[in-house]
Amino acid sequence: MVAKRASGPGRPVDEELRQRRREEILAVAGRLFAQDGYAATDLDVVARGVGVGKGTIYRYFQNKADLFLATVDDAMHAMDDFVQKVALSSMDPLEQMTLAVYGYLVFFRRNPHVVELLIQERAVFRDHRKSMYFQHLERNVGPWRELIHVLVREGRVRDVPVERIIKVFSDMLYGTMFASYFARREKSVDEHFHDLVDVAMRGVLSPSEESRWDENAIRRLAHLAKRASDWNEQGSDGLGSEPASEEKPVADERQCPE
Repeated sequence: MVAKRASGPGRPVDEELRQRRREEILAVAGRLFAQDGYAATDLDVVARGVGVGKGTIYRYFQNKADLFLATVDDAMHAMDDFVQKVALSSMDPLEQMTLAVYGYLVFFRRNPHVVELLIQERAVFRDHRKSMYFQHLERNVGPWRELIHVLVREGRVRDVPVERIIKVFSDMLYGTMFASYFARREKSVDEHFHDLVDVAMRGVLSPSEESRWDENAIRRLAHLAKRASDWNEQGSDGLGSEPASEEKPVADERQCPE
């Protein structure tokens, strides 16, 4: 039993009850924000959904913005916990890394409203803060970074920069989450998981082709693509702006620039 703690004049605070009430508010608010949108969500409606007065909401959150951001933060904590739980169903580090993908897919399949919250956060608070999703990613990436270092040392994962592996996998999953939500795909989680792991972990190149695709080959193709699309780091984005200035001809297209 959780002890009650005095907080000055008035009734003592039951911390367990307070935490439970906060969770109830976040659950109702998250559903309403996702359903009706940030602007249209009324705190009176949130309070009625929880079964409390509006004043109770303000005892936990400063204003509507504070409540909204707390719902996103709570959802990200839930995602982190769920992915970790699924990953730890195996003791093998490579299987843990792979199982984390499955946990990620399941979480967003079960909680599509969280995708709506992330979309709204970007739309409403884009000028005020880094996305809560990426804040959580930065705070929780440490153990995964160490796990991949172990796999590289053991020769089970290619000896490429660990940060590159993390960035590619996180971007792949982030894009997958939105693509699955917007496309309303009927593919099961198991099918989706199989496709991602098969392509991302095992690759698409045959053994005979793999040897041809070294770093120089990839850089050479990127250089050719830049020239073909009139794109450079500072210039055109290909969406109607002025094309990048013409580059000097390269003597041998087969050679990659330094």
